[in-house]
Amino acid sequence: MSDFAFFFDTFALFEIIYGNPKYEKYKSARAITTIFNAAELNYGLKKEFDKATANKITEKYYPLAADIGLGELQEAMDLKIKNKQLSAADAIGYTVAKSRGVKFLTGDKEFEKMTNVEFVKK
Repeated sequence: MSDFAFFFDTFALFEIIYGNPKYEKYKSARAITTIFNAAELNYGLKKEFDKATANKITEKYYPLAADIGLGELQEAMDLKIKNKQLSAADAIGYTVAKSRGVKFLTGDKEFEKMTNVEFVKK
């Protein structure tokens, strides 16, 4: 993949949607995410907006959801066992990013010191 390709975790998706200037440059990146991040995104948006708006925004990012292989899923749950503070979506996303050769874009503090992470604070 391109050097300017990233895995967008849910944190990054929200920062892009809300227009955080620190995430502006990532808008032009080739991006992937997972259905789990799309689910977290939709849930979070529904807490902030009406159902129709939340669904419309989610529909924009849903096509970025990559299929997940069984091996990626199993490796992700191994990671979650070792790092209990990670959500299942985060563990899966991090593993997918690593296996696809792209950096995991996030501002979640749990990832600040991990390898293969593009950590961008709020």
